[in-house]
Amino acid sequence: MSDQLRLHGFNNLTSSLSFNIYDICYAQTEEQRTAYIDYIDELYNAERLTQILKDVTNIIGAHVLNIARQDYEPHGASVTILIAEHELEETDPAQTEPGPGPLPETVVGHLDKSHVTVHTYPESHPDNGISTFRLDIDVSTCGMISPLKALNYLIHSFDSDIVTMDYRVRGFTRDVDGKKLFIDHDITSIQDYLAEDTKCAYQMVDVNVYQENMFHTKMLLKDFELDNYLFGTSRRELTFEEATNIESRLRREMLEIFYSRNFD
Repeated sequence: MSDQLRLHGFNNLTSSLSFNIYDICYAQTEEQRTAYIDYIDELYNAERLTQILKDVTNIIGAHVLNIARQDYEPHGASVTILIAEHELEETDPAQTEPGPGPLPETVVGHLDKSHVTVHTYPESHPDNGISTFRLDIDVSTCGMISPLKALNYLIHSFDSDIVTMDYRVRGFTRDVDGKKLFIDHDITSIQDYLAEDTKCAYQMVDVNVYQENMFHTKMLLKDFELDNYLFGTSRRELTFEEATNIESRLRREMLEIFYSRNFD
């Protein structure tokens, strides 16, 4: 839909993006596992997450109505921002056409009483030394601009081994002739909105249901350097057998999360 759509009244479509990242780590001792979770809690505390969501708000062209944030005991954090529209007479085509968004740069769009939220979930297994950090971000918008424009910034804001993304458009709006529009922009894949460096760095799989305006993409980091996954130790402190065993367990953990099933 390259031509400007002429709508009857306000655009009532709701576009929602769910963005999930997983960071995997090996922490051998109980002290190392505790230190890793403390490190994650400090790195992604409510204050920093609030700033990230404020940047997302700028990218999608909204302004903040209200912020609620909370750090939890013993670990984890949540932030919710209620946002409102910036009314525009014209929309820049770059805001709605497929392509990576800014990193970051203010982009002005047309939104209405929407929200962005983030929740963190640090987790550690007491037996096998694997620790996993999951972060969930949801961006829901109404209007001309897609929340997919925030993806480029979000992916570059976190060290992510695995990323899962769900995008869906709900509701309908009408053109001036009364015809219902159940989506107001062209999209073949979430990958259309990813930068080239991201596409090169990750293995990607799509599961899309075009007739329902539902799009799913998951990504697995291609490069694996063991030292990047060791917390409190390094590869040179391990024997060859230890390093091989740990790498095998880490790779299995990543594949199980990527494919959403246990490998027996």
